[in-house]
Amino acid sequence: MVRADEINCVSPLCNLGWVEVLTSMSPYGWGQFGVAFALGLSIVGAAWGIWTTGSSLVGAAIKAPRIKSKNLVSIIFCEATAIYGVILAIILLNKVQAPDGEYLFDQSTWNWADMYHAGYSTFFAGVSVGLTNIASGVAVGIAGSSCALADAQ
Repeated sequence: MVRADEINCVSPLCNLGWVEVLTSMSPYGWGQFGVAFALGLSIVGAAWGIWTTGSSLVGAAIKAPRIKSKNLVSIIFCEATAIYGVILAIILLNKVQAPDGEYLFDQSTWNWADMYHAGYSTFFAGVSVGLTNIASGVAVGIAGSSCALADAQ
């Protein structure tokens, strides 16, 4: 068996580690991943909140059937979390634009620092929106679940 430190990579396609992988990724890729995280994590947060509220609502409705329609507002708030994530994903997607005009072909005129700054900014904006919406979905789900259970008492 060959150990990893015994392998000498002589190919130009060989990378030196995660730093090289992360810095040689396209700024557009970072931006697109940010949009994906914003959308995906927001939907996960909304689904988690709907699951938490819905299961408690169905269980509590067995004891008190009158609360079924009254506590649907909590589920609507969880859906609003997903809609917020979709709206921000669309806004972030509109911020990612291809270079136009002569910039497209002449790479010597490209400002790589600004491109990477924009890519990283879009990525971390998407991640922060997604993680915040997960927390929001869970919090709204817990609040809706406790309201449904308290109303059924």
